Amino acid sequence: MAIKDGDFIRLSYTGKVGNNVFDTTDEDEAKKAGIHNQNATYGPVTICVGQKHVILGLDEELVGKKAGSKGTVTVTPEKAFGKRDPKRVRSFPKSQFKEKPVRGMPVRLEEQGEGTVVDVIGSKVIVDFNAPLAGQTLTYEYTIEEIVREPLEQLKGLVRLYSGRDMEMTLDDGKATLILPPGIIYDRRWLLWRGRIIHEGFEMIKGISEIVLVETFKKPEKKEEKSE
Repeated sequence: MAIKDGDFIRLSYTGKVGNNVFDTTDEDEAKKAGIHNQNATYGPVTICVGQKHVILGLDEELVGKKAGSKGTVTVTPEKAFGKRDPKRVRSFPKSQFKEKPVRGMPVRLEEQGEGTVVDVIGSKVIVDFNAPLAGQTLTYEYTIEEIVREPLEQLKGLVRLYSGRDMEMTLDDGKATLILPPGIIYDRRWLLWRGRIIHEGFEMIKGISEIVLVETFKKPEKKEEKSE
């Protein structure tokens, strides 16, 4: 059957700018390209087609394909990270930064959002708020590994996609229970995307009527004092 919007699939891909790899689900490819992240989880990702879980140009390419399909797609800036906007490059006084700004440093300013320091001139700091790949034409090589039909596997895919983690979970009579790992409350990425995971779990996955997040704390064992 041809893949349509709303279908969950397991996808492998490698994204390039020219001959340079900037993103991939293949760990060996990441190592060869010098972009390997030891904290990342590699392997095929589970996405819902048509929900912009991947770049728009790649997302649109998947519609109408079948499980097992392989291909290469060229994505223009309009369907990637957008055109580069010169107005999004701005200067700020150095005194506005808590840390000493240096070229290439990522920064976040409340009104402007996230950007990158591109230059420091005297007491002025030049920050670019364009996405790093704005204005670039991208190429993606992809493989549609399989269609994911089981609701529990679909939910696991959403959790990993947004949180970057694999979590233990069960699904029983419409009730999905996620066992949260220790220390998750300190994970900024999880706190940022938790609401989106729950929303999309209800909206995109059939058969889920309740989502329960279980966080367990165990009392630490006291060390016995050694008698002299």
